[in-house]
Amino acid sequence: MKATSSAQDEAESTNLPDVLQFMQLLWAVVHGLDRKSKQMAGDVGVTGPQRLVLRLVGLFPGMSAGDLASVLRVHPSTLTGVLQRLVEQQLVARSGAPGDRRRAVLRLTKRGARVNAAQHGTVEAAIAQALEGVSDRDRMATRRVLERLAAHLEPPGTAGPTKRSRLQSQASSERIGE
Repeated sequence: MKATSSAQDEAESTNLPDVLQFMQLLWAVVHGLDRKSKQMAGDVGVTGPQRLVLRLVGLFPGMSAGDLASVLRVHPSTLTGVLQRLVEQQLVARSGAPGDRRRAVLRLTKRGARVNAAQHGTVEAAIAQALEGVSDRDRMATRRVLERLAAHLEPPGTAGPTKRSRLQSQASSERIGE
C-alpha cells in the first residue's frame, strides 16, 4: 500500500466537515503539546503540566491546591499526582496557611524557582514562538473559541469563574509568558 503525500492528506482533510477539521487541528495541538512536554521533561526536568503548576505557584505564592485546580479547570484530585512529584523533586513546598494550619498552601523552593525561571525548551516558549506575528485580534478570537470549547467540555458543576477569573485577571496583568 502506497503512502499518500502530505499534499494529498491536506486535500483530503479539507474535504472533512468543518467540525471534524476543527477536531483534527485540536488533536494535532494536543499531540504537539504532549510531544513537547515529554521533550521538556528530558531537557528541563519537568513535564508541561508540572511546568504550568510551577509557573502558577511562582506567580501566586501561597495559593492552595484548590485555587490551583480552579485556575487549571481540573478537579483537585487530578493535581494530586503532579503536586506529589513536584514536592518529591523538591520544587514545590507545602505548608500550613498563616492563620489556618488546616489549609495547605504552595510555594516554590529555591530549586523550583530556578526551574520556573527557565525560558528555553519549554512548552510556553514554543507557544510564544507560534504566536509571534499573530495579531491581537486573532489571538482574542482564538481565545474566545477555546474558552467556549472548554466551557462546553467541562463537566457540569465544576469550578465556577469566580476564583479562576480573579486569579487569571491577576495573571494577565503580570503577563505569564514573560
